[in-house]
Amino acid sequence: MKIASRNVNGLRAVIGKWFYDWIKNENPDIICLQETKSFEHQLPPEFRFHMSDYNRIWHAGERPGYAWTATFYKKSLKLISSKSRFEDVEHFHADGRVVETKFQNFVLLNLYFPNGGERADGTEMLTYKLEFYEHFIHYINKLKAAGEKIITCGDFNICHKPIDIARPEENKNSIWFLPIERAEMDKLESNGYVDIFRHFHPELKDQYTWWSYRAGARPRNVWRRLDYFRVSENILPDIKKITHETAIEWSDHCPIVLELH
Repeated sequence: MKIASRNVNGLRAVIGKWFYDWIKNENPDIICLQETKSFEHQLPPEFRFHMSDYNRIWHAGERPGYAWTATFYKKSLKLISSKSRFEDVEHFHADGRVVETKFQNFVLLNLYFPNGGERADGTEMLTYKLEFYEHFIHYINKLKAAGEKIITCGDFNICHKPIDIARPEENKNSIWFLPIERAEMDKLESNGYVDIFRHFHPELKDQYTWWSYRAGARPRNVWRRLDYFRVSENILPDIKKITHETAIEWSDHCPIVLELH
């Protein structure tokens, strides 16, 4: 089985940029998209045709053009249940940041974590981000206590360790790499949720998933690893490999793809 995850930074903006070719060539069983920024009715008619092999679960937020997540899964897969929130926490639900899908062998959470920087209106968002992480860890711990195998993926909006960011010393006081943010990743690890990329590639350097559009960051490969697959330890034997598809360029994030036996 193959699960692909990607922050598309606006689905309408990328579906004309080789999106369908990528789906055809990659042929993932499940596709988790973040920052779709679209209602389904806003997509062109051909989208439904090209994605006809998939069912979909759309978590649209309340503010047009902001955040949102969507999970697509092959019609051959048996979906047991789905949700669009951790629990009844309305201010997280309003941004459309979570799609949970339960299949026969695992629970999958597709997530777009808050950025943590100020919104355009000056609203402070770091507190919101930390609260989101608190509820997220609490929720997946409940799933694990119930015996579930858990796969989480998406844009976590945190670089965990210095190896995950270009120029860590220069960025030590920057959003995405603040000690208080990185501590949330430490909590995930201490609770038994494994960063699959580092599980397979613990010392591999210069491995990023997001590049600024500014200053030629991508050609110079200078930026940050913000996108992750983190899984509960009880599903590790089922994991075959993970790939960062850095050659795919039609967003500021690259796709990451997890393969299971």
